[in-house]
This record gives sequence, structure tokens and C-alpha cells, in this order.
Amino acid sequence: MKKYKRILLKLSGESLMGEQNYGIDSSRLNDYAEQIAELSKSGIEIGIVIGGGNIFRGLSGAAKGFDRVNGDQMGMLATTINSLALNSALKNQGIKSKMLTAIRMEPVGEYYSKGKAVEALANGEVVIISGGTGNPYFTTDTASALRGIEIEADIMLKGTRVDGIYSADPEKFPDATKYEKISFDEIYKKNLKIMDLTATTLCKENNLPVMVFNMDKKGNLAKVLNGENIGTIVYN
Repeated sequence: MKKYKRILLKLSGESLMGEQNYGIDSSRLNDYAEQIAELSKSGIEIGIVIGGGNIFRGLSGAAKGFDRVNGDQMGMLATTINSLALNSALKNQGIKSKMLTAIRMEPVGEYYSKGKAVEALANGEVVIISGGTGNPYFTTDTASALRGIEIEADIMLKGTRVDGIYSADPEKFPDATKYEKISFDEIYKKNLKIMDLTATTLCKENNLPVMVFNMDKKGNLAKVLNGENIGTIVYN
């Protein structure tokens, strides 16, 4: 597992629901923690950003009448709840981990800075960065791209509920074609919605490749880092 020295792992909040309709499924949480622990023990430096869609999503809140800024702030707090849960699960695996927050909320977590994150990574700690970018109108995909660039990750791994990028939604279109690799320019041309445009542009302009894969199938994280062809790589 030495193909990448340092990674940024983006986890889906919705995936944390597991078989539930809301909240955090303890089995799914522990599955994630076990997979991350395996990588950490192998010497890979791991930064993590988690979404909050299993608890609250700012955009959906705005559609229900919430002020968008307040809605996004609620979403940032949701990512912090998920990050606290993962931090605890990793410690239960015997893994050193540190949770940083993009918004000041000591003693819940330390306020994020690149220096703190990189120092912790170099010391063998898994670093979980919560609170999105700390600003409204930005998604956790954008936060993941930003943090991946800041910590100088070799790749951003986007763990989803599907096994890669398709020409159309494979759940709605069974004949959709899966891409083994695709360029950022093709993502734009084909209007594929793997991330929002801000996140995609950040990755393209800073040459941060993105691997999209199914994180919900246990063992896939290690397979991706062992070079197995189970997802889709996006590159310049």
C-alpha cells in the first residue's frame, strides 16, 4: 500500500446511515474505522473530510425555508457530529487521531490550520477536518478538495455508494457506461455530476487526481490503494 504516501479521504454523510433512514449506523461507522485503521497501520498518512447529509444538508434546508447561511451552518455542525463519531471509532481501534474544526469550537476540536494538520499527519495521526470550509455556500466536496490541496495529498479518494463514474445514473439507466479513467476536461464536457464545479475546478487547477469508488463495500479502501481497478480515476 505504498502507491500513495498521503491521501485525503472524502466520506459521504449519507453512507453513514447504513440501513437506517437517518443518523449514524454503528456497524457502518465501525466498518469505516476498521478500513481506515488498516491503512494507517500500513504507514499511509490520512486526512479525512466527512459530509453531513445523514443529519442535515444546507441546500435541502434552504428549500424548506431556512435561511441559506443558517442552513449551511447547521450542515457544518452536522459534519462535526459525524467527525466526532469517526474520531471515537478510530480511537477504539487503537489509532491515534486528531479532529480539527474549520470553525472555532474548542474544546470540541482544535481550530484547523495547515500546519497543525501536516504536523499531525507526519506524526502518524489520522486527521479529521470538520466544519466544511467554515463558510456558507461551499459543499464538503469543495472542502475536501481544498484540504487535500492544503495538506499536499497525493490523491483525493471520494468514497461513495457507487463503484465509479458512469455516463448516466446506473440506478436509472442500466446500460450506462462506467469509466475506468476520465479527465477533468471530459467531466466538464459531459456535464458529469461527480462533484460540484468549484471542487472539480480546484482539483484540476492544482493537479489533485480524484478516485471515485464504493466505500460501502468493506475492503475496497485497501483495494484502491493496492492499485486494484475498482473505481474511476479523474486526472488532468
